[in-house]
Amino acid sequence: MNPTDQLRFAVNDRINDAEVRPTHVPLALLGEFQKDVSEFLKGSSRDVDPAKILVSIEEGSLAFVATGLLAASTLWADLEHLKSADSLSLIDSKRASVVERWQSVAQKNPHRRYSVADQSAQVSFMIDSTSNFRRIEDAWVYVEKYLHGIVVDMGGNTKPNVHLKLENGMTLPPIASTQNLLAQGEQNRLYRPALLHVTAEENLLTRELRNLNLLAFEDHQPSYDDDEFNLMVERGTKAWADIPDATAWLEALRGNQA
Repeated sequence: MNPTDQLRFAVNDRINDAEVRPTHVPLALLGEFQKDVSEFLKGSSRDVDPAKILVSIEEGSLAFVATGLLAASTLWADLEHLKSADSLSLIDSKRASVVERWQSVAQKNPHRRYSVADQSAQVSFMIDSTSNFRRIEDAWVYVEKYLHGIVVDMGGNTKPNVHLKLENGMTLPPIASTQNLLAQGEQNRLYRPALLHVTAEENLLTRELRNLNLLAFEDHQPSYDDDEFNLMVERGTKAWADIPDATAWLEALRGNQA
């Protein structure tokens, strides 16, 4: 079975001084947990149809193991985001609501714990009384970045700036500069590839950049040297000359030797 085909949802608690398990669980908890698991799997995009998902109930805690999740792309993306506490604004809103509901219950009950793990038994996330999952509302942070693209416009008398078109085709907001920075260097930068060192504010949710300022044009002249490449091949060939089967040797180093 594919490792991204199965998830284990578990809830731990103590009821009447005994651990919750399939043979000892309040009907209300069973119903609520089943509903929450179904809602978490579906999300808003409904790329999982609970009617088509097979579920088994495991001994130990109360645990539902759902299989048939291979195509649930948004589900696996959201689970990756949930490795960070500042993640609820990044995931599907309905899944975020389930996490918030579980967290609210767990914070009031030190015995309550929720966990979600994949088939390799790696816990994707866990919620207990100490959890602090939260939403970030439109948060901007200061960053320094190196941006590569094509300079499509530059200059300005009172507000010098640079217009940079990124490799993905997106044109950034004007990058503020100074006349001295734009005058540096003898080469014409317009309509040519460039690497810019900038400061900016970056949105943690959308990765949008604003208030960009140019620090420097960096040297960036990628080139291919045929002679240098051939020299590297010659050196590598000599270094491996005494090894009859390079693939088998490498696999042995990795511990994969049969």
